[in-house]
Amino acid sequence: MRTLSSVLGNSQRLDGGAMFGNAPKAMWENWIPPDDQNRIPLACRCLVVRDGGRVILLEAGIGAFFDPTLRARYGVVEERHVLLESLAAIGIAPEAVDAIVLSHLHFDHAGGVLAAFRDGQPPALVFPNATYVVGAEAWQRAIQPHARDRASFIPGLTDLLGAGKLELAAGDTSTTLGPGFVFHRSSGHTPGLLLTEVAMPDGPVVFAADLIPGKAWVHLPITMGYDRYPELLIDEKATLLGDLLDRKGRLFFTHDPQIAMGTVAKDAKGRFHIVDEKQALRDLAN
Repeated sequence: MRTLSSVLGNSQRLDGGAMFGNAPKAMWENWIPPDDQNRIPLACRCLVVRDGGRVILLEAGIGAFFDPTLRARYGVVEERHVLLESLAAIGIAPEAVDAIVLSHLHFDHAGGVLAAFRDGQPPALVFPNATYVVGAEAWQRAIQPHARDRASFIPGLTDLLGAGKLELAAGDTSTTLGPGFVFHRSSGHTPGLLLTEVAMPDGPVVFAADLIPGKAWVHLPITMGYDRYPELLIDEKATLLGDLLDRKGRLFFTHDPQIAMGTVAKDAKGRFHIVDEKQALRDLAN
């Protein structure tokens, strides 16, 4: 039996203009209201897949690895490692996690695999038995980043991951994950982004990562200022949404402050949106 549960990691507050690219504030502030510093709240939500006796974690959020100065710079709200607390609340200890899929290695998606910051202590992985699954192209991007996103990668993380159990996924399936999991690929946000599709009895669930970070970004023209190739991203988004619409598929959102998952739909004007919104998942089996 396969079940899905959403778990929250550390949250952030980031500049709304950066998160909504060229969309005017008069539009996006109605979707997610900003604070007095123009920042909007963002989740770092992860998906737990219990697959028979295995525990698979899709992403790890930003975690608490930053020192206090960088934590303030990047708007990380909590000092403690929230993901570990969220996993413990549903009965999962770090050593019980069998596999972790990282859509890419930007710090707000991979930082949660590291222990919380302690002055004078080197970074260390906190999931001792996990096999890490990373796209081969995303891995190379992390090793040789472009100047545009070099600051988005965690120094030394690839060394830590490479010293353990690591699968670099070059195709649309994973030997670690096995049947029932396939990958969609996207390069509009960053080259080689992996979107994991989980087969479920009443339709697929796709971890949308930074291709579609939340409900507001389902609308095709909306992109982030952080995206590497916005026009390519829009085309990739249209392809994925059209495919999921045909298959009654659902999107799982990592950054939406309120919504964990929704079913892809189209309105009377032909615009994509989501229905059947769920704020959280707990052992969802269908």
